[in-house]
Amino acid sequence: MEETLFDSQGNPIAYVDFKDGGTIYLWNGKPVAYLHTNKTIYGFNGKHLGWYENGIVWNPSGERNGYNKSALPVYAKYERYKSYKQYKPYKAYTQYAKYKPYYKTFASTESLSQFLLNGAK
Repeated sequence: MEETLFDSQGNPIAYVDFKDGGTIYLWNGKPVAYLHTNKTIYGFNGKHLGWYENGIVWNPSGERNGYNKSALPVYAKYERYKSYKQYKPYKAYTQYAKYKPYYKTFASTESLSQFLLNGAK
């Protein structure tokens, strides 16, 4: 099962492949992060990126970086074809997850793609 992740303008940027261990791929097929057991998002470089809860991608500051279709505050734009998946890198040792902040009601100024690329090797 796959779930598309949209930015705050409704553009499809990435998707989570739950059959592939919760791997998060950018639309171009690049694997950049994965979901840990408690919905914590880690990059393949071991960096703690944030959380994925209730269809929203949260950064460590408590700002919204992405949404699934049901949590998206705007209309979703057309989902074009995805590129083939690239090989996943090995997972690096993970840093400790930060404490969850109070979640804010506004979106982050950092784009979803840049947020996820922070976890790429």
